Amino acid sequence: MLPPGDDGVVGDSVRRARPIRVTREIFAPAELVWAVITTPGHLEDVHPFCEHNPVREWPGATACDEIHYRSGWVYERTFTRWIDGVGYDLDIGASGEPASKVSWRISPRPDGACSLAISVWPRSLTRIGGLQMLLRLLILGPMMRRYLRSVTMGVDWFVTHGESVRANQFGTHLWFSRR
Repeated sequence: MLPPGDDGVVGDSVRRARPIRVTREIFAPAELVWAVITTPGHLEDVHPFCEHNPVREWPGATACDEIHYRSGWVYERTFTRWIDGVGYDLDIGASGEPASKVSWRISPRPDGACSLAISVWPRSLTRIGGLQMLLRLLILGPMMRRYLRSVTMGVDWFVTHGESVRANQFGTHLWFSRR
């Protein structure tokens, strides 16, 4: 559980923004999902758009790894918070570029299953407020939700089937699949 007064938001600077969030019910114990998402290099097993997931440091609030997407993009994930059994927060982005904030949270359910929520506070695409909102509403939001649904389905697949996901197993993605 989160400490009292902790809303799970990844930082003061993003408290005003609404995240792009996807939640998936997984019919497995929260402890099993936690064990999977905290295994070094786990994205290679659960992420349908990940080709490689080299780890620099693991585990904990100083963890750092990379995600090499099938599209050729390489992003660094720098962990900023680690809550044992509950989730973690991280910054993700290409080297030298602004990062997005991401939060992974697991919530146990009374029936022995759990839910996995991934929330993203995307980096700003433009300094023009109205245009930023329009881009987020029409392009970024739908594309990120599709991406997050594929990732959470991948975690579910790996946890419940014991098999690594295949490339693009839940459909291709314009940004992250091989071009």
